[in-house]
Amino acid sequence: MRHSRSAVRALSLALLAVATTVTATGCHRGARGDYALAPEMRPLEVPPDLNLPNTAGASQVPALASAARPAPAAKPAQGGFTVPGSRDEVFGKVGDALAAVDGVTIASRAQLLGSYDVAYEGSNFLVRVVGVEAGAYVSAVDPRGLPATDPAAIKLLEALKAKLAQ
Repeated sequence: MRHSRSAVRALSLALLAVATTVTATGCHRGARGDYALAPEMRPLEVPPDLNLPNTAGASQVPALASAARPAPAAKPAQGGFTVPGSRDEVFGKVGDALAAVDGVTIASRAQLLGSYDVAYEGSNFLVRVVGVEAGAYVSAVDPRGLPATDPAAIKLLEALKAKLAQ
């Protein structure tokens, strides 16, 4: 039995010696990293303050004159008109006036958008109500989103203007 204990002891010492040698020589190989290379082979290091330009004062955007006040609503050449009152009040009045005009069919109404989709004398277009400083601006818009220049749209706007002026 003694013989087997000494063999185990000798084998244990041999394994311990091998493990010590491997850890002493092999573990530090990767720890040296790029510093073990020749200076010409090392990667270029850029100081942190040179990586990005200083933009502390360069990113300030000057205030625009138009940012202080909203731009006035564009008026079509064929004529929209302004009605005193809030946009929601005028939207309701325009709906009542459209219902009173003969030949007008209201396909849909969108109060949040301030528009009526109408058909009048064979033409389809939107009647829009937009809030402006002086009240609400009523205009007609064709399906392309441009001011309506159709004779039916101009005629309907004139009728609305007359009914809302009363």
